[in-house]
Amino acid sequence: MTATTTTLTGIPFNRPYLCGLEREYVGEAIGLGALSGDGPFTARATGLLARLVDAPEALLATSCTHALEMAAILLDLRPGDEVIMPSFTFVSTANAFALRGAVPVFADCRPDTLNLDERLIEDAITSRTRAIVVVHYGGVACEMSEITAIAARHGLTVIEDNAHGLGGSYHGRPLGSLGALATQSFHVTKNVQCGEGGALIFNDLSWFSRAEIIREKGTNRSQFFRGMVDKYRWIDVGSSYLPADLLAAFLTAQLEAFDDIQRRRHAIWSAYDTRLATWAASIGVQRPVVPAGRDHPAHLYQLLMRDLTDRQEFIRHLGHRGIQATFHYQPLHAAPAGRRYGRTAPAGCPVTDDIADRLVRLPLFAGMTATELDQVIDAVTAYRPGNHEL
Repeated sequence: MTATTTTLTGIPFNRPYLCGLEREYVGEAIGLGALSGDGPFTARATGLLARLVDAPEALLATSCTHALEMAAILLDLRPGDEVIMPSFTFVSTANAFALRGAVPVFADCRPDTLNLDERLIEDAITSRTRAIVVVHYGGVACEMSEITAIAARHGLTVIEDNAHGLGGSYHGRPLGSLGALATQSFHVTKNVQCGEGGALIFNDLSWFSRAEIIREKGTNRSQFFRGMVDKYRWIDVGSSYLPADLLAAFLTAQLEAFDDIQRRRHAIWSAYDTRLATWAASIGVQRPVVPAGRDHPAHLYQLLMRDLTDRQEFIRHLGHRGIQATFHYQPLHAAPAGRRYGRTAPAGCPVTDDIADRLVRLPLFAGMTATELDQVIDAVTAYRPGNHEL
């Protein structure tokens, strides 16, 4: 299999990877007339995904954002209910629950894995807390044994925002299989993608029947097409969360190539980690931390520079060499909407504030060539803090 590339100047942060069957499958869907949702390719892609995460059921969605919104509706959240989540995450994690009138409670992250710090969760729980949302940063698992134990003690639902984690595992269990619900992203920047797309994973099947209704605009249309009812009606709140079968066809090709995509990405991630080790140690740069018992999916490769000035200087250094590196999340607890709709957990988020200023991500995509990899590594290792010679 070979990567399909577009002509770009330099090395981009991300380049969409095509395994070679996407056009064929999309053409097949067109030939079948399967253009809307829940066609044959939706069934194929859903089956492949469910097997990857070892889940009893899954529903494709138009985005991970929409999958999170479905999860929020399923929780029957009321205004003032609270949902604990990391401040160091994408805005969709919070938006989905704020849209239901719930209050995102922003907790700090660990300085090693950059995941939600499980040691701070119980102090953030109140009588209004309904759920804990975890985000496996870079596909490195959170401390799920501790988190699920906390949730069980307090009667809370655990939801995995597994946008980074497809293919990762925690003590042998796939990420996406550890919460009652989990969400996946198939955005163009993810390991497996269809441009825009997502999924909601069900590890507790008691949520599934209602989720089908929510996904189909609040109707029992899915039951109608299975012959379970003679007509479909408005049953519940919902929206249009169902992706076209054209997107599912594209996604099917990507999921079938999952092992090859992962092999390519892991080779790049491992090369970075091995070949940058001496340089990073010499100037005080922190490489990714992967604790024992975790397998990561090589979703991203991040570095923690010494401070904000160092980070910005490093990005400029790479940019002048034609390499696009980028920072990542800005703290939600300090964002205008975060202050308006959420609150910060009692311990505050000092680690999040710190790492958001220091983190930089290097280019990592399945179609990266050996020459491109060498160029990035050579440029990175040529950097020294305070050296403004470009």
